[in-house]
Amino acid sequence: MSLSSTTLASLLHNHNTSATRASTSRFSLTEMPSPFDRFKKPFFRKNSVSRDAQTKSSSSNSFLSRRPSNREVAKPNPPNDPPPAYSEDSASPQSPAQLATTVASAVDDPYEFLASFDTIFVIDDSTSMTGRSWNETAEALRLIAPICATYDSDGIDIYFLNSPDSKYYKNVTNAATVTEIFQSVRPNGATPTGQKLQKILMPYVKEYEKKPDSLKPINVIVITDGVPTDDVESPLIQVAKKLDKCDAPAWQVGVQFFQVGNDPRAREHLKGLDDNMRDISGIKDLRDMIDTVAFQSDRGESLSHTGVLKVVCGSINRRLDRNSKELHRRTGA
Repeated sequence: MSLSSTTLASLLHNHNTSATRASTSRFSLTEMPSPFDRFKKPFFRKNSVSRDAQTKSSSSNSFLSRRPSNREVAKPNPPNDPPPAYSEDSASPQSPAQLATTVASAVDDPYEFLASFDTIFVIDDSTSMTGRSWNETAEALRLIAPICATYDSDGIDIYFLNSPDSKYYKNVTNAATVTEIFQSVRPNGATPTGQKLQKILMPYVKEYEKKPDSLKPINVIVITDGVPTDDVESPLIQVAKKLDKCDAPAWQVGVQFFQVGNDPRAREHLKGLDDNMRDISGIKDLRDMIDTVAFQSDRGESLSHTGVLKVVCGSINRRLDRNSKELHRRTGA
């Protein structure tokens, strides 16, 4: 059977139209928006104060006054297709409903989440950390610092429980600097974990109350080997209550405790922090922003950079998942 030229042209047109629709309906996982796109640089408003200006106008010893790193850290070539081009839509802050739909988006790079957070380490430098625990901690941070710098030029901030804070402990991007820092600090003294956390977290929360849409979330990673010698629960509960009052995202502040060594009392105390904060506070729906992990050397376990980053990533994913479920519960979806 022969077809007229008009009929043939019509069939080809219909085929091409169907193919175009099919191709435009497909998308790869790398094209899906990330729930953290809102914190990447394009998100900050063009008429907002620049990071340099903020640094000059704030005190030099505050962790909120991050000094922009002069080092240009090259990002490794992505293993798969490049991400979609920047658009105004993707740069806009996502609503809770949009976040709920993107919680399950896959990320090929396990460390990509580091670009969306500021990473802060709080190191126990009490007397009991001398020896193996100190060396393990230093080695883990030597490997973590350049990984973080690959995704965030700010690198990491390091605080010690007893040693005075220093501007040289901020924006650490390489292993050599970590080595110098740990060589300059000698473990000595008690374990005032609560006092140090309050000093770090309260200024951050106050800043968040002023400008919630422009402050990056933080992960505070505490590495310790013993029971704190002060009250840790009270400052953490205070921070959680303030964040709840602001209706801050579940992932705005995360605190991860890592135990090194074999002290069973320390292990029990950290477990209590993870499990009992709502009971201690008397607030049944207090936000869960704490995770704890114990590395027991007597079982052949040791602190490692991969172990630390895996736990931090897992904590973020759990908070995203909880936030999504809570949103659906509230909206009746």
